[in-house]
Amino acid sequence: MLAELRIKDFAIIDELTLHLEPGFIVITGETGAGKSIIVDAVNLLLGERSDATLVRAGADRAIVEGTFRVPPHLQAQIAELLAREGLEGESADEVVLSREVRANGRSQARVNGSLCTLAVYRDVGALLVDIHGQSEHLSLLRPAQHLFLLDRFAGLDEQRQALGALVRQLATVRAQIAELLTDEAALARRVDMLQFQVEEIRAANPRPEEEEELRQERNRLVNVEKIAELSAEALLLLSGDLADRSGAEDLLAQAALVLGKLARLDPTTAEYAELAELIATQSQELARSLRAYRDNLEFDPRRLDEIEERLDVLARLKRKYGGSLEAVLEYASRAEAELETITHSEERLAELRAEEERLLRDIGQRAARLSQQRQEAAARLTEGIVAELADLRMERARFEVIFEHQDDPEGCYVGDRRLAFDATGIDRLEFYLAANVGEPPRPLARVASGGETARIMLALKSVLAHADQVPTLIFDEIDQGIGGRLGTVVGHKLWGLSETHQVLVVTHLAQLAGFGDAHYRVSKHVQGNRTVTRVQRLDDQGRVEELAEMLGAETSSARQSAYDILMLARRAKEGRRLETV
Repeated sequence: MLAELRIKDFAIIDELTLHLEPGFIVITGETGAGKSIIVDAVNLLLGERSDATLVRAGADRAIVEGTFRVPPHLQAQIAELLAREGLEGESADEVVLSREVRANGRSQARVNGSLCTLAVYRDVGALLVDIHGQSEHLSLLRPAQHLFLLDRFAGLDEQRQALGALVRQLATVRAQIAELLTDEAALARRVDMLQFQVEEIRAANPRPEEEEELRQERNRLVNVEKIAELSAEALLLLSGDLADRSGAEDLLAQAALVLGKLARLDPTTAEYAELAELIATQSQELARSLRAYRDNLEFDPRRLDEIEERLDVLARLKRKYGGSLEAVLEYASRAEAELETITHSEERLAELRAEEERLLRDIGQRAARLSQQRQEAAARLTEGIVAELADLRMERARFEVIFEHQDDPEGCYVGDRRLAFDATGIDRLEFYLAANVGEPPRPLARVASGGETARIMLALKSVLAHADQVPTLIFDEIDQGIGGRLGTVVGHKLWGLSETHQVLVVTHLAQLAGFGDAHYRVSKHVQGNRTVTRVQRLDDQGRVEELAEMLGAETSSARQSAYDILMLARRAKEGRRLETV
């Protein structure tokens, strides 16, 4: 739920903080006072497009920030999303969303204080709040959304997603089939190219470590004179110059001999003698090895040319097939695999055709089962919406979910038919309504007036309430087209939704507002030659005065009517609670 909303320098709001509670919250006020501006601020908070005109005149930026309490059933899902994006907060049961719009039109989005992309930001917001303004009512008129609403009501989202995975798998198989069925001349050219590439790489027969080995050998050949000079100098130091002086080898041997004599006189120095003898032996071995290395040194111009040519071959392969010899060999393996596929295209095509057939039958079975579940759910949804519409003074309205299936020679197998399908299944469905007696049901978009659309949306929301996981629902002027006679019924319905959601409603109807668990009044004032919006939470007396104004009068009789509205709403709410118990 939305626990706190902070707005600064947004439109005509200079600074506003609302501390909100669970339950049914109503927001009222005169036209133009700023009620819908608050909803606009929440829309911005949830990721709507920003605009420099949203920034209050004279300010350099507008800021909207909301603190949300995450209900237990959403904590794991939201925590996974935030962890994936590195946006974790201090607590799993709280999320802070923040939007900043600058006067130059640029905006920033933050989750728990960390910058993020607007797409991720919207994903988080969509899990927390569902706003139904007048434009959102129109979403009910889009047939493409009806299937998803029905699936949500029936709890079929997982089944639809599993079916979608199979459809995507089929698309991959069909793409491979299409590749194999391309022009034969193109395939022949592809075969020739692949054969050349594979033969070129295999003829060169590169090894991943070969290049480094060749570079080392080339380095020795290029520097053979310097290497011989250094080797000779090292040997001189080890073995000495017989005509002049002894080397380290002889000196170490003499030291070992002297220490051996010392050890015989003082056994405690035996380890020194052993160590000296070991070092003397190792120096002799080093001298022999170094002498053999020096004697084998040879400058071979022909071998150097061979190395240069081989390195050039390897460099050419890397330029053509990858940045390393490992990549070259990997390319050769892929080319051979593709060549094998093309060479045996008939066998591969037969395998793919068989896989396509299997998937079409599997998709058909799953889609048929999903369609049956949807039709059963549609009957329950229809019954529930008709009952809700009767409560909303549309007793004679008929609501139906119309299903259509289309034949397709390339479609999935359902019984003895082949039906068109997509990732959602075989169903094309749409909500139909007959608002008046004697009229046939027609698509919702063609028959519903503004007021009827609002009532149908409310009926649908009431039926879907337990399936809807979004914790906060906001209705902006849902009372459009609904008169005072229906205000009490609509208020009762919305208050009923607050048993499972936090519900915020912007309204002009006193009868509806009477059901609020909390009532906020939005007013507009002039302060320092500037217009500002203020929001006040009303106590019982304040509510009576506000409802009286909403009724269009400030007389004692209007206040009595307002008081009666509050009492009627409280009795209705208490009766509902007793029924629940």
